[in-house]
Amino acid sequence: MNYLLPDGLNGVVHGRGAIVPLEAVPAEEVDYGNPRQGTLALGTIGECEAGIWELRDGAVLDTEVDELFVVISGGATIKLLDEGRSVDVKTGDVMRLNAGTRTRWIVKDHIRKVYLSA
Repeated sequence: MNYLLPDGLNGVVHGRGAIVPLEAVPAEEVDYGNPRQGTLALGTIGECEAGIWELRDGAVLDTEVDELFVVISGGATIKLLDEGRSVDVKTGDVMRLNAGTRTRWIVKDHIRKVYLSA
């Protein structure tokens, strides 16, 4: 994977303004709508991958990896399917997701987050 910020180099990315190329979400992951998503890889920190992820216009199903993220624009409702509850996240929120958690991400406009995942 090519990283926007290669390991070993100091650098900066304007997280809210960076261009994140979007593509259609695979059909088997779409719950409804016509969601599009994209990722910009930022490099690694120890054993973790860092990046910017964006999702627009719909709802998707996912099984999570270990992740910590900060929402930098937009928002979503994340249904934690195995727990039977929902969490609303918006700009400025920080969330932890555990590996294996089954989720439904519902996005009315968009969500953009910076993440660390293992």
